[in-house]
Amino acid sequence: MPAVTLLLFLAMSAFPQTGKPRVAVGGILHESNTFHSVKTRLEDFARSAAGEGRDVLALWADNNDEVAGMVEAGREAGFELAPTLVAVATPSGPVTDEAFDALTGELAARLRAAGQLDGVLLALHGAMVTESHPHGDAEVVRRVREVIGPAMPLVVTHDFHANISPEIVERTTVLLSYKTNPHVDQKERGRKAAEIMAGILAGRYRPTQALAKPGMLYNIRFQNTNVEPLRPIVEETRRLEREPGILAVSVTGGYQYADVPAMGASVVAVTNNQPEKAREIARRLSDMLWATRDALKLELPDPAEAVRRAMGAGKFPVVLVEMGDNIGGGSAGDATFILSELIRQKAQGWFVAIADPEAVQAAVRAGVGGAFDALVGGKTDKLHGEPVRVRGRVKSLHDGQFMETEIRHGGQRYYDQGLTAVVEAEGSTRDLKNLVMLTTKRMVPFSLHQLISCGVYPERQRILVVKAAIAFRAAYEPVAAQIIEVDTGGATAVNPARFTYRRVPPTLFGLKP
Repeated sequence: MPAVTLLLFLAMSAFPQTGKPRVAVGGILHESNTFHSVKTRLEDFARSAAGEGRDVLALWADNNDEVAGMVEAGREAGFELAPTLVAVATPSGPVTDEAFDALTGELAARLRAAGQLDGVLLALHGAMVTESHPHGDAEVVRRVREVIGPAMPLVVTHDFHANISPEIVERTTVLLSYKTNPHVDQKERGRKAAEIMAGILAGRYRPTQALAKPGMLYNIRFQNTNVEPLRPIVEETRRLEREPGILAVSVTGGYQYADVPAMGASVVAVTNNQPEKAREIARRLSDMLWATRDALKLELPDPAEAVRRAMGAGKFPVVLVEMGDNIGGGSAGDATFILSELIRQKAQGWFVAIADPEAVQAAVRAGVGGAFDALVGGKTDKLHGEPVRVRGRVKSLHDGQFMETEIRHGGQRYYDQGLTAVVEAEGSTRDLKNLVMLTTKRMVPFSLHQLISCGVYPERQRILVVKAAIAFRAAYEPVAAQIIEVDTGGATAVNPARFTYRRVPPTLFGLKP
C-alpha cells in the first residue's frame, strides 16, 4: 500500500455566545476539468448575493443543496445569518484567473461588509482548478482566512468528488463532504455543517480533524455509493457519525479529470477534541478504500458494441452512458461517438441530447415541421468526435426551462438549457422516434424533465443516451430496463490511459487501468 498522508488539525477555541450568533453563509463552486479546452469565465457563473434583494436567503433555501441546508439549520439554531455570495458554474475547463479573482474579491468584500461575525459557513466543491492555483478551493479558504483571521470558526462543505489537499484541512475548522453519489444528501450535509457550527459557538465542540489519502485514483466508474465497493465504506461513515464524540466522517472518491497534486480519494475525520481518534478513523477508512483496489477493473464496451447490445435487448428503454462526454464532469456535451453509431447501425427509437447552438439556429430557421439537414456536434474540439450529418424534420422548439420537484443529484430545482430544438431524425416510425435534442447550453442529465418538458417521454424510447457517469442514476434508474456504460473518448473518458498526467504522483494507483 502506498504511504498515507496524514494531517491533524486542532481547531480554534470555542466561542460561547451571550447573544444571537452571527454567521456568514456563502460559496463558490466549480468542478474544473484540466483536460477540457474551454476555460470557465466569470460570465459562466450564476451568482446570487446579499444586496440583490431582501429575499436572497429565501432564494438559497428554495433548493435541495448544501447552502439550503446551511440556511435551514442555521435558522433553527438561532443564528443571525449574513448572506454573502453564492456562485456556481457548470463543470468545464479551469477557471480563469480573472474570474477567480473577481469572485473571491467579491466574497471577501461581502465578508468585510457583514460586520461582526462569529463564524463562517462556506460551500466549496473541492475540485476547482484555476489558471494559477491547482487547488482553487484551498486558495479560496486562504483568502477568506485573510479576512476573518485564524481564530474564527470556518466550516466548509465539499462535493463527493473533491480532491482534498492538506492545505485546506489546515485552514478549516471543520471540513465535511457529501456521502452520496449520485448526490442526494447535499442539503443534509449542509445542515450537518450548520449543526456543528452551532456546537462550536455554544462551547460544546472543539473540533480536531485528520486527513488520510490512500494514494489511489478511484475511478469514477466505481464511484456509485449505492453499490459495492463503496457502499459498505459509506455505511461505516454513517455508523461512526452516530458515535459520541465523532462530529463528521467523510470519504471522497476524488475527481480524476483534474491533473493536480492532491488528486484522488480522501478521508477526513472530525472529532470533538479527540485527535488520536480522528487519526485512527481516517487511517482505517483509508485502508478500507485501498482494500477495494482489486475490484476496480475497467471492462466496458465501445460505442459499436454498446449500440448492438441495446438494439438486441429484450426490455426497454436501455440507457447508454456516454462516459467520455460526462457534462457533470466538465465535458463538452457535443460528443458524437454514440450518435454516429446509432445512425450507422440504423437503430430505431433512440434519444440523444447534443449541446450545439449552431444546430439549434438551423432548426429555428427551418421552423417547426420544417426539413432539417445539418452537421451536429463535434464542434468543441477533436476530443469529442466529428460532426455528424443529421437529416429529418424539426419536431418542436422550446425555451429550454424546466423544473425538477424531486431530490436529484445536485439538489437543483430550476434548470435552463437555453433555446432548444427537438429534431425527428431519419429512420423514425410513428411508434419509434429517433430524436435529437439540440440545446444552446450544456445541460447535465440530472432530471427526466429535461425530456418531458420538450414532449419526449423516456419510457416510450428504446434507447436513451446520457452524457454522464453516475449522477444520472437518481433520475434514470427508475425508468431504465438496462444501463450500459460505454467507453468513449472525450474530456471525461473513463480510461485514464487516454490522458497524460503531469502533476499527480506517478505512483498513484489507478493511473494505469
